[in-house]
Amino acid sequence: MRSATLPATALGPCSRRHALGLLSSIALCGFARGATPEALRLGQTGMLSGPIGDLGLAMAQGASACFVAVNGQGGVGGRPIELTTLDDGYDAARALANVERLMADRSLLALFGCMGTPTVEAMMPKVLASGIPFFAPYTGALSARPKGARNVFNVRPSYPDEAERLIEHVATIGLKRIAVAYQNNAFGKEIWEGARAALERRGLASVATATVETDASDAAEAAARIVSVQPEAVLAGVAGKPTVALVKALRSQRRGLPIYALSVFGAGSTIDALGDDAVGITVSQVVPYPMGSTVPIVRDFRRDWLAAGHAPEFNHTALEGYINARIFVDVLRRIGGEITRSALIDAAWSMKHHDAGGFRVGFSEPGRSASRYIDMSMVQKGGKFLR
Repeated sequence: MRSATLPATALGPCSRRHALGLLSSIALCGFARGATPEALRLGQTGMLSGPIGDLGLAMAQGASACFVAVNGQGGVGGRPIELTTLDDGYDAARALANVERLMADRSLLALFGCMGTPTVEAMMPKVLASGIPFFAPYTGALSARPKGARNVFNVRPSYPDEAERLIEHVATIGLKRIAVAYQNNAFGKEIWEGARAALERRGLASVATATVETDASDAAEAAARIVSVQPEAVLAGVAGKPTVALVKALRSQRRGLPIYALSVFGAGSTIDALGDDAVGITVSQVVPYPMGSTVPIVRDFRRDWLAAGHAPEFNHTALEGYINARIFVDVLRRIGGEITRSALIDAAWSMKHHDAGGFRVGFSEPGRSASRYIDMSMVQKGGKFLR
């Protein structure tokens, strides 16, 4: 199982090993050279290639920027953190094979930041059976939040949580005729259920619903169904290819219709493909505005991102990867003795009310997300987000 062959600088100047197309150990290089103590080894599988590879790459780069900075300051307990990342191309079978490969290393401390709803769903049975710490997967799916699983730690809010926040906003500004378009899979159905419940709590109901197949073959039909009822806004619970097809169809049939989307909308490839059709879309965000300077962890991210050799282009996804890594490091530092899998799990569950540089989290019980943070931003000309 090979990882993506990326440019030597794709994950920053310390990650030239990645250009070999083998494993990507992307944080150990931040540690001082010489007699290096045993590393704290983490494993990750994600979409570094494929249609939404820019999302996976940004997540990995953000986490790496944090770990490299920590290693440059002596690591945790004098030990460096080493994150090994494998590319799965957003393919569930490849992701499962990657996880099996990573877990074959008995020294692996945890799986960190694995990405994607279908891929996380595929690996979850093995994760649960193994008991290995599974920290901060990049998905809002409820399937990644199993009740009673002490080894699974979600940071970002769920997709239904994001749908609730968007509906709350739309209702607050006085819009009542709200339509919902959602992807015809488990991901989309969770968003629909979250939106339906949020509407009911406010005495509202969707004026139209439409599903969109993952291949986007019926996107124009879905858009026509929505536009025909003259909604005041539409919630788009789609990701990847269906997003582009649905938004373009909606724009062609009713140019000024307000569109609201979830955080997974924010892939650079999606916004680039939409061009001017993306302008004006409101997106829920599960981390603070990355261009701001008032939140301490955002300032740290921007500093460490640049120190890792990246261009001064900051995005929400990279910041999310950085925040997840910072929270993981904070958990490690709560361990008073030997750093083991069981000690890591206990330390994480002891983190009830934690301030990670202006970003508050708390692991309260299995199945619940540590963060409740959801903000909104709007796409501007040139594909930039405005808070």
